Parts: sequence; C-alpha cells; structure tokens
Amino acid sequence: MPIFEYVCRECNHRFELLVQGSVEAACPECRATTLDKQFSSFGVGATGGWAPPSGGGGACGSCGDPRGPGACSMN
Repeated sequence: MPIFEYVCRECNHRFELLVQGSVEAACPECRATTLDKQFSSFGVGATGGWAPPSGGGGACGSCGDPRGPGACSMN
C-alpha cells in the first residue's frame, strides 16, 4: 500500500495518505477530492531506486550508511 503526498485544490491543505486499493483520496480537512499528487522523497526513492546524497562521499554499498564504506557493522 503506497503512501502518497497531496495538496488539496480547495483548501490548499498538504497531507500524506496511505492509499488502499481503489479508494479515492480525499482531503482530511475539507473532504474535497480535487487533489494534486506531489513528488515525495519516499515515493521517488521507492520507485526509482536508492541514490546516495549529493555532495557526500557515497554510501557504504551494503546498507547505505551515508558515513561511507566500513562505517557500519555490515562490512
């Protein structure tokens, strides 16, 4: 069940919602269903694969620890 981020077109409320099956998303503030789905770091990361943070020395490769190779107990 994916989690999506939305902005309501009616009241401009920004929220996250766990979407189950064919349930239509609605704003928790005004119950409107005219929503704009937003890009989220979780959603992009979950569908596009993991990428190391920019400007860093890269991740360890085994666990993704941003401190770099050998930083965690997995190596």
